[in-house]
Formats: sequence, C-alpha cells, structure tokens
Amino acid sequence: MLKRLMLLITAIICFLPNTVYSITSVRVLILPFEIHSIKELSYLETEIPSVIKKNLERDGAIVLDLDDSLWKEMAEGIDGIKNTGIKCGADYVVYGSLTWIGQKFSLDAKMVESFGKGLPNVFFIEGEGIENLPGAVNGLAHDLGMKLFKWENVARVLVTGNKRIEADAIKKIIKTKPGDIYLAKKLSEDLKIVYSMGYFEDIRVETEDSPEGKVVIFKVEEKPVIRVIRIKGNSVYKDEEIKESLDIKTGSILNIFKIRGNIKMIEELYKDKNYHNVKISYNVHPLAQNQVAQNQADLEFVIEEGEKVKIKRIIFEGNSAYTNKKLKGMMKSSEKGFFSWLTSSGEMNMDDLNQDVARLSSFYHNNGYIQTRVGEPDIEYKGNWIDITIKIDEGPQFKVGKVDITGDMVLPKEELIKKLKIAGEKFYNREVVRNDVLVLTDLYSDEGYAYADIFPGIDKNFEDLVVNISYVIEKGKQVYFEKIIIGGNTKTRDKVIRRELKVYEQELYSGRRLKRGVRNLYRLDFFDDIKVDTLKGSSDDKMILKIDVTEKPTGAFSFGGGYSSVEDFFIMTSISQRNLFGRGQILQLKGQWGGRTNKYTLSFTEPWMFDIPLSAGFDLYNWEKDYDTYDKDSKGGGFRLGYPVYDFTRAYLSYSYEAGDIRNITDDASDSVKDMEGINVMSSISAMLRYDSRDKVFNPSEGQDHSFTVKYAGIGGDIGFTKYLAEAGWYTPLFWNTVGFLHARGGYVSESSGKKLPDYEKFYLGGMNSLRGFDWHDISPVQINKDNTVSQVGGDKFVQFNIEFLIPLIKEAGLVGVIFYDTGNVYGADENINLGALRKSAGYGFRWYSPMGPMRLENGYILDPEEGESKGGRWEFTMGAAF
Repeated sequence: MLKRLMLLITAIICFLPNTVYSITSVRVLILPFEIHSIKELSYLETEIPSVIKKNLERDGAIVLDLDDSLWKEMAEGIDGIKNTGIKCGADYVVYGSLTWIGQKFSLDAKMVESFGKGLPNVFFIEGEGIENLPGAVNGLAHDLGMKLFKWENVARVLVTGNKRIEADAIKKIIKTKPGDIYLAKKLSEDLKIVYSMGYFEDIRVETEDSPEGKVVIFKVEEKPVIRVIRIKGNSVYKDEEIKESLDIKTGSILNIFKIRGNIKMIEELYKDKNYHNVKISYNVHPLAQNQVAQNQADLEFVIEEGEKVKIKRIIFEGNSAYTNKKLKGMMKSSEKGFFSWLTSSGEMNMDDLNQDVARLSSFYHNNGYIQTRVGEPDIEYKGNWIDITIKIDEGPQFKVGKVDITGDMVLPKEELIKKLKIAGEKFYNREVVRNDVLVLTDLYSDEGYAYADIFPGIDKNFEDLVVNISYVIEKGKQVYFEKIIIGGNTKTRDKVIRRELKVYEQELYSGRRLKRGVRNLYRLDFFDDIKVDTLKGSSDDKMILKIDVTEKPTGAFSFGGGYSSVEDFFIMTSISQRNLFGRGQILQLKGQWGGRTNKYTLSFTEPWMFDIPLSAGFDLYNWEKDYDTYDKDSKGGGFRLGYPVYDFTRAYLSYSYEAGDIRNITDDASDSVKDMEGINVMSSISAMLRYDSRDKVFNPSEGQDHSFTVKYAGIGGDIGFTKYLAEAGWYTPLFWNTVGFLHARGGYVSESSGKKLPDYEKFYLGGMNSLRGFDWHDISPVQINKDNTVSQVGGDKFVQFNIEFLIPLIKEAGLVGVIFYDTGNVYGADENINLGALRKSAGYGFRWYSPMGPMRLENGYILDPEEGESKGGRWEFTMGAAF
C-alpha cells in the first residue's frame, strides 16, 4: 500500500503547475536513500529520490541521472560522494536515509557541494504513520530548495494608495501570499494581473526586509471616476440612443478595457444600419482637482460615421431556369436604385436577407424544383458598397404524377382527393402539398379525430422527372372534450367566454369550431391575449381544453378634440363600459360639440338576452344638426334586436321614434325643405341582414362585411317613406402585410303617399366617408323651386364604389397608409342610374387606430372636375369609424 501511495505522490507532482522558478539553474545529483526497516521497503530507495527530483525540477534545478557503474564504484565517505558528484558534473549531491521503527519514521538527508570544502547541510524530518510520509518527503524537498536556491519567505503582502478599490479585492487576485517563496518573476506576473483589473493608472511593487522575511508592497494609483460621458460627431443616432447601448456609466472608474469594449458596441450599433466604415476614438479630459471633484474626468467618444454602405450588386450563380431579374423580384433586399433616398433600396438587413434565402428556396420548391439548394449569402464589403453572391443548385424540375390517399378514410377516397389542390397542379408545389395536409387535418378534426396523423409520402421518379404523392392517414381515436377550463379571467364571467367558443364539454372535438370560437373571443376585444392549450384527458379518447385569457381594460373615459373638414373644430367626450359587470354588456354615454353638430347619446346593449344569442338594446339621443340651408333639432330613441341566422350572419330588427324641429331655413333652401318647417314626427321600423366575417372590427386584414337594410317610416307621425340600402366590403391580405379593400354601396328611397320625405333621409355623396376630394354633400341633384331658383337637394337613389390599398407603416402603433380610388353618383326621382357617368376621385392618406378611436387624414383629388370645382387636392380629417 505504501508503494502505491508513493507512486500516487509522484504522479500528482508530475502534473503540478510550475508556479515557482529559480533565478539561476543548478545541477543536482540525488543518490539512492538507505532504508532501515524490518518491513520490506527497499523500493523507497529510488522512490524518495524520485519525488525529491520532481520537486527540485519544478523549482528550476537540473537533476542529473546517476550512472549505475558510478554508483557501484563510488568510494565510501564524504570524499567518495563528492568525487561522484564531480564525475557527473553536479554542483550539489543529495543523499540520505529513511529509518522506520514501529509506526514512527525518521527522514534524514544531507546536501554537499561537489567542489566545496565545507561540511554537508543536514536536514531532518520525523513523522508517524504511513499516511504522513508523502508530506514529509515534499517538506524535505522544499527545505532542500530553500537552501539550494538561497530563497527567502514572503512575510506580508500590503496594498497602499487605494481609495475606492478595497485592498482585499486586490489581494484576492495577487498570487504571492504570505509564507510563499519570494520570487521576482512571480511578482512581475502579479503586477500584470493587478493592472489588468483596469482600475489603476500606475502600479509599483516595492519590498522591505523584516526578521520574518520579505514584506511585499503594491503601491497603486487609481484611475479617475467618469463624471460625464459625451458623444461627438453623431447624426445617425441620438446621444441617448448611443448611451443606452453602453455598459459604462457615469460614476464608474475609467477602465481602458471597458472603453475599448464599448467602442465595439457603438461600432456594432452603426453596422446594424450599414455604416460599416464608422471610426470611433475617445478622449479623456481630467478635471481640475478640488474638494468637490477629486480624481474625476470626462469621457468623450468621437465618431466618424462615414457613408452608409449599400448593396451595389446581387449576384446569382448557378441559376438557369429563372433570370436574375425574376429572382431579385422575389427578394425584399434590393440593389441601390435611383430613388433609394425615398424607397430605401440598397439597404442591407441580415434578417431580411436570411428570409430572402428562404423565399428563393420556397419559390423553387413550389415550382417543381424539389432538389434545389440555395446557399448562404456571401457578403463582400468594398468601400461604400456591398456585393452579395447567392449560389443556387437548381436540379431538375419535377411534374406531379399520381396523387393517392391511403390509410383510414372518413369519406370515400374520391371525395377526399377532390379536396386536394395538388392534383390540379402541373408541377410539384410544396406549399400546395402543405396546405392539402392542413385541409385534410381540419376535415378529420371536424369529425372528432383531433390527433389524426397525415403524412405526404413523396416518391421521386428521376427518369420521368415525376413526383408521385400519397397522403398516408392514421386517424386515431375520436376525441371528446372532457372538460373546458377557463383561466386568467378576473372580471369577465366564465359564461361570457364559453358562449363564444362554439365547442362544448362531452362533445366531439372540432378544430374548425374551436378556431371560430377563438376568433369570436378576439372580436369581443376584451382580451390582450388568448392562449389555447389541449391536454390529455382521463383516457385516450378524451381531451381537456384550457383557455387562458389576459384581460384588458374595457371601461374607458375619453375626452378630446380636433378638426374635421365637416365639423371644423370640435370636442368630444364619452364614458363607456364594453364589459359591464363582466357580463359582456355595453353601456355608453357620449357627447359631441362641433361647428355643425351637438349630440348626446345614451345607449345600452345586452348581447345575449335570456342566455341565447339574442342581442337587445336601446338608444336615447338629443341631436342638433346644422345643415347648409336649415337647422334640425331632434330628440328620439328606440330599441333593437339581433339574432344569428347563419354562419357570420345576423338579422336585426329595430324601432325608433324621433321628433325633429326644422328651423332657421335660409332663403335659398329648396321648396321641399321649406315645407318641412316646424315639428315633424317620425316613427319607423328597420330590418337588416348582415354578414360580417372580418377578423377584427378595427383595422381588419381579412374577411367580408355585407349588409342589406330596409327602413319603413310611417307608423304614425308626419313622415313616411321606404328606404333600401345595400352595402358590401371585402378585405383581402396581400403581400408584405398589406391589405386590399373593395367597397360598394347603393340605396333607394321612395315617399309614402300622404306623408313627407325629409331631405335628411335622402342621399348625398362627397366627403370623408363617400367620395373623398369632394366637399361634404357636394354630389346631389338640383331642384327648380316655385320662384325659379335652383337648390341642391338629396337624391332618391345612389351608387358608390371604393378601392383601397392599405399599407402598415408602424404596425405596433396601428399607423396605416392608404391609397384610394372612389367613384359614384346620386340621382333624382326623374333620373335613371347611369354607371357611365359616375364622378371619380383618388388620393392617399393616413389612418391611426389610436386608443381614442380611429383617426383619418386623407387627401383626395377630383379626377373629373366640373366648372367651379377645385382641381387640387383636398385634405380631410376625422375621428370615428371608417365606412
């Protein structure tokens, strides 16, 4: 066991780091030790010298190997030992013995100069127990080294001159410790380590002698504290933006290494905007020393921004099926063009470039090139220009071969194949295949197979360049909703959420109805976020549906004002609650005061009366309206009902009663307006059928909104007419998150016998919500009065069409740009609708879906101006819902 222990000691010492070094190398010969023991310990004759050798070599000595012939021929006594050392070329010879009695041992050693005349140096160590022998041998080697190299011990380590940095923090990284051997080389390394902390301007190491050994003193001079950080030469970024990217702050110690690191941070900030030639330096301005500012300095970063680096060329290598122009058109990244200052062409964005590679790969794979490989872009910077090289390995183009479905069928195979779009494609299209999988997955999920596994097997025929596609279906078990758990709602009642879900506990799973339910929840606009999770139920055929919602405030008090092209200056205030008592009820009190309108409205809506999807509500209002040729003061109210009759479709029925006072009629008013002077009572009933599949009420990106309304007035009162209104709108998502919107409206009104048809119930066009560029109510027929004057009156029929292209500018803030084209006209009782004589306008604008409601600023140009109409653009502003 002792032998194994000595071998372990030898191995450990072989791997110890060289932490101590001698000043000058000496040559040492170590003779085998004599062993005096009744135990068999003869192997220690060479093991002890071996351990001593490892220690001395680590300390820098040259330990010579002893030739066996010299050992055998060595004469006895001190002279024989010296003579052997001379023959080996050793400066010193070490020899000794180990005496073991019971559990105690005595380790004796001597060291003699080969060429000297002095007596040997004697070393003596005693111990007890075999476990202490390795330490005794190492201690003996340490004592030999101390004498051999004439070393001194380090008595103390001191730090002076520090004010802010704790001495213990400095001592912690200094490797020289009290009790260590004093070595100049080791102190030199410690000096470098302390300097690398970056906190000191100057560091000196001094030593003093003491009876206990050397006293090592580190004298430090601290760097100043940063008082102010200044940025100079920047125009691309504001000072605050640059400072936010730094990890060096005012009040911290001026650290050269941190400054260099922060220069790299600023460079990366500029490179993100393609300023790759940016150069950054720094200046340190020490402050005058006084009692207030002690050892402080100002740090200044000096930036030479250079020119923005732009894409000069996009180079494709390996493409033959498609031209460079075609491929560049697929990419968001583009070469610098003539209008780059306006369009930002030539700007390089790594995220966009990586997406471009994915787009190119998808483009090829969706056109039959299923073997295509698009390489990573090779970006080369050349001064103020960038060259981007994209290598493409196209491979052959594959056509669609046989399309088949195998596995579990829920419908006849022929019916399932009819639902697959890939069967009608000429060339293989990965996107179509992926969508077909989704179609089949939805179809199976609607049959309750929530975990249906559908995999498109692709068989490539390289001879005929044909791809045979086989959809393999494993439907699994039908799954039921075991439980529906609602979480996160602290205000909204569970039933308000459950009634919108369209899926129920203990019913078969339906993916389509679940998606529809989640969409309904988003349309409520009660929640910031809705998370849907499906968990395994108590058995394989049961599922737990977990709905976690994050509620948003639904009560609002708003007060604001602005300018409208119709109302001039106006102010408005409202208080509303869209989720009253958590029941989903809507209560709103609103007031508006403007140049033409003063209106007060109180309304209430219960969306689920009697816990069925029957909406009911009432409205009360007081409305003062200033028309061009008269004023109308009306008070009224009504109630309304609504009920779903089909998917996304509701039917509405409402009754209203209004007493309107027509007064302040101008001389140029039409005869029909003058006949209405005084109080007029209108009692009417309206019926509407509306289809609304928009994904959002405000700023929708897809869906349709169509309605047809019939209003009949004449249930008592002075006013009688029948009015028909039809409206249709389509929202279609386009490229780059843009949206296309098509809109059409039309209407017809006829007067009831013996009753009055008021002018304000007739039709006008012009203004923000109809034909932009025209003045409000500018488009209408004219009437010849009894006194042969001509007045503008409302028409009894109209058509209106609008086309819009909506461009998200700042998506997170709800800021949208719009380009539009409007056309339409209004016709009198004696005119027929003529689609060839419609008025036209076009223009552009901005919309902000703000917390206070939608705001619109739009500029319309009349494309077919008539005499007296402006040919220039007309800006209009409004707050309120868009048409």
